[in-house]
Amino acid sequence: MTAWYLVLCLVILGIAYVLFNYMKVRKMKEGTADMVEMAGIIRSGANTFMLTEYKSICLVLAVVAILFTLFIEKTSGLSFLLGGAMSSVVCVLGMKSATYANVRTANRARESLSIGETVKVALCGGSVSGLAVQAFGMLGLILIMLLQGGVDHTSVSQGLIKLQGMTCNPTVMRVSTYSLGCSIVAMFNRVAGGNYTKAADISSDILGKIRHDLPEDDSRVPNTIADFIGDNVNDIAGNCSDLLESFVATMSASIMIAVTLYSANSSMGDGIFNATVLFPIILAACGFAGCLVGLGIANFKKMGDNPSHELDMSTWISAGITVILGGIASYLIFGKLSADELYADFKIGWASPWVSAIMGIVSGVAIGVITEYYTSTDHKPTRELAEICEEGEAFVVTKGDAIGSRSCLLPVLIIAIALLVSGFLCGTYGIAIAALGMLAFVGATVSIDAFGPIADNAGGLAESCHLDPDVRKITDKLDAVGNTTAAIGKGFAIGSAAFATVSLIVAYVGSYSAGLTPVLNFASFTVVAGGILGGALVEYFSAMLTDNTIDSAKIMADEGDKMMSIPGVLEGTVKPDYNKMIRLAAQEAIHKMVIPSVIALLIPVVGGLIFGVEFVGGILVGATIVAIPRAIFMGNSGGAFDNAKKYIEGENIPGHGKGSSAHKAAVTGDTIGDTRKDVVGVALDIFIKLMSTVANTLAPVIRTITLIK
Repeated sequence: MTAWYLVLCLVILGIAYVLFNYMKVRKMKEGTADMVEMAGIIRSGANTFMLTEYKSICLVLAVVAILFTLFIEKTSGLSFLLGGAMSSVVCVLGMKSATYANVRTANRARESLSIGETVKVALCGGSVSGLAVQAFGMLGLILIMLLQGGVDHTSVSQGLIKLQGMTCNPTVMRVSTYSLGCSIVAMFNRVAGGNYTKAADISSDILGKIRHDLPEDDSRVPNTIADFIGDNVNDIAGNCSDLLESFVATMSASIMIAVTLYSANSSMGDGIFNATVLFPIILAACGFAGCLVGLGIANFKKMGDNPSHELDMSTWISAGITVILGGIASYLIFGKLSADELYADFKIGWASPWVSAIMGIVSGVAIGVITEYYTSTDHKPTRELAEICEEGEAFVVTKGDAIGSRSCLLPVLIIAIALLVSGFLCGTYGIAIAALGMLAFVGATVSIDAFGPIADNAGGLAESCHLDPDVRKITDKLDAVGNTTAAIGKGFAIGSAAFATVSLIVAYVGSYSAGLTPVLNFASFTVVAGGILGGALVEYFSAMLTDNTIDSAKIMADEGDKMMSIPGVLEGTVKPDYNKMIRLAAQEAIHKMVIPSVIALLIPVVGGLIFGVEFVGGILVGATIVAIPRAIFMGNSGGAFDNAKKYIEGENIPGHGKGSSAHKAAVTGDTIGDTRKDVVGVALDIFIKLMSTVANTLAPVIRTITLIK
């Protein structure tokens, strides 16, 4: 238990550093009176949205927790609520930090006219989000382990209402319900936040750039402020809950697979069991330590005028320390065991889990590099997309689709190779550890991802508060870098979701398979039927989210038009009713978040109760195979559309700047890409993770109750 307490101390240290950065941001100056007023509206709107959203989330969490306690395992309701609470704390803390950091970033640019100084403010605000994700995700799991005295692989438990044949391992159930609590909050946040931000963004673009020929982020467009708020509730709060859920899911899957392996091979001693249970937590702690060092260096060192270089260095330092400390941890934990004590799947002895983790780490970095290539204005694909904009909208959309489709192959190939190598070297346990390796330094990746929306909001505030054009040049440069970091973050989120989902599927199939190797029979018509249905559900889910966003955007655009027709609004002498537009955006988002979220929650339950465990396994595999390339396509095509527009706005194509026909075609592409990258793409990864987590949690129920056998 000593190791658990050491990790707990590291987590507490990390939380203290998070709070230090939070207070550091709070103490900075906000700027002019207009900046203070506008930032206050953004902050108030974001808080109102979260409070309204959590009324629905808390109700769902309470109902599900009661059902788990009554019928599944008597303490699982509490662990489920703990997962929901940890995810919620991270969302609120990250969002609040971002709404304080955005105006302070703009003000630092105004006061210093220094890119390096401005970057530090945005990154400091983003680090609150990133480090909180890792710290609170680990905190909840460690508390569960300490309160139950470690992992018990022999005992069984039931709910308060005992059902015949309905028993489960309490440790596995507590861990899986903790992960499920994180998943449900993530799904609600991503669906509602995505609808909110993109409906506001699309309607703002339609009003400002197409209907009225106004500058981007012009304060005369009432939808602009709702768009600023949306950056925080989706790109910050939603992303925090998304990556926290992946991080927790991979740790949980590793522990569940360790229990399954030990149960299937009773001849193995307690030494290997304790090692396989401890290593995931220690690896996560090693990554967290790397993030604290990498972000700490960036926070305190003097930065130059190349933000991309500084941000990349933080990632590389965090990843490098994770690799080194992970190797030491693997040797200390597994090196003391003899060859007879290790599982036969450990092909290279104590180093097997370490190499598996490295495969995940390398995959995460590589997917980020590939995403940057396809979405950054520094590279050929996005520049070619910008150059073809002068040919019209049809060329833009077709070229953007081709970029998105082409970008799928390499990330999927990398994921496949990593899974094959880690599985060969370390068996099913290695697959889960590879997934965790990719997420072990998630604190750094989320921090750098959060830099994007903070910089974006800072640029919007600079425009809407009419700051000096030199300030806008600085924030525009940060915004362009932020677009790339956000695209990389989305690629990382999708890649990590793929690893996490595969590890969860392995854990699920292993929970009912006989022997050491999980077996899902793809020659079975039941599995094939489930796989076909799973793939179709991904398409249906995507269409539902797209329809919801476009419907909301039209409603908001029409309402914004009415406000802008009021005398004095376009002249700038009368301010539009920002609060009314904010309330409309929140109302639409929350109204439309329930059905997609409930579908993801109920599919494995209904399918399993009717057709059994293998049908659910087919659904999970089919959905994952379709969702991964679909999400990559959505994220990268959307990122390319966005940055192609930015490239034209930067007057990099002679004769085609803001207001030109090429720019309007690019705006059309960006409008299409908005829904892709910030609504559908980011929700698909949670869709497959949530279904897999539900399947793991309810595996004892599905095994016991099946109507058609």
